[in-house]
Amino acid sequence: MDKFREMEVFVAIVDRGSFTGASEKLGMSAPTVSRALNSLETRVGAQLIARTTRSIRPTDAGMFYLEACRRVLDTIADAESNIAAEQSKPVGTLTVSAPVLFGQRFIAPLINAYANIYPDVSVNVVYVDRTTRLIEEGVDIAIRIGHLGDSSVFAVPLGAVSRRTYAAPAYLDALGEPVHPRQLSDHHCVSFTGVTHPLEWLFYENGLRLPVRVRPRMIVDLAPAAVMAAVDRVGITQLLSYQAAPEVLSGSLQRILAAFEPESIPVNLLHVERKGTSMKIRSFVEFVTETLRRNVHLQFVDAPKIVKAGSAIADLAEP
Repeated sequence: MDKFREMEVFVAIVDRGSFTGASEKLGMSAPTVSRALNSLETRVGAQLIARTTRSIRPTDAGMFYLEACRRVLDTIADAESNIAAEQSKPVGTLTVSAPVLFGQRFIAPLINAYANIYPDVSVNVVYVDRTTRLIEEGVDIAIRIGHLGDSSVFAVPLGAVSRRTYAAPAYLDALGEPVHPRQLSDHHCVSFTGVTHPLEWLFYENGLRLPVRVRPRMIVDLAPAAVMAAVDRVGITQLLSYQAAPEVLSGSLQRILAAFEPESIPVNLLHVERKGTSMKIRSFVEFVTETLRRNVHLQFVDAPKIVKAGSAIADLAEP
């Protein structure tokens, strides 16, 4: 019999005032109750209950140990109750991490809506342009952009984004539109280091990689800065599709060289729990998945599935 069960037996004997009463409360035979108490007393090295033919009472050591037993058993009962409650409804603190711009643009509104629907969940949001380690950093859910390797993390595919090339219509009117990536050598370029190498942009031609050397007129490390420079006709830039989506919709930027775009980059929702996933995580996954997939700025994937993901993610910086 484990020590916690022995502690339960000891507390039940004191509370019921007899071995018989304890056996009835715990659904155990009286001899089993007696053996459990003897085992407990042997383990702690002291007599815990003084027995007479008419009554039983805790010894001084028993009184001291009784309070300790009650605290331990109450703590365990509270923990089990809280876990059970969390499995039945979303409660507790949910920690979510996401890349900065993607998080601000797409995740923040969803988190706000989720918080309004589930008032018993407190949300801790970390917007950061680096790979967060879920277990080590206490993160429940991470939104990642990049290809996944193998690890104990599980992923729900949300969609994909593309690396695209953009220019302002006024720039193209003045200097012409390149029809092949190699023609970029004749154009001003704005390199965003979060997506491209400053001096070499990646394209694909006939299914093969096509690295193209560029001569950037400007190099920036923030996506909004690259967007603004392109809108202001400083030059052509390369971004992830969602980063320039508002400007494309408004007409201030135009997509070019579409036939030479690299393969799309997956967007995944990662979490470490699989079996017995808490309701706060399960409810967030269900709430976010379909909403994000319906977003017009993502290339959608097929129905969700749980897959092994990777702790080593080829993340793209997204200021």
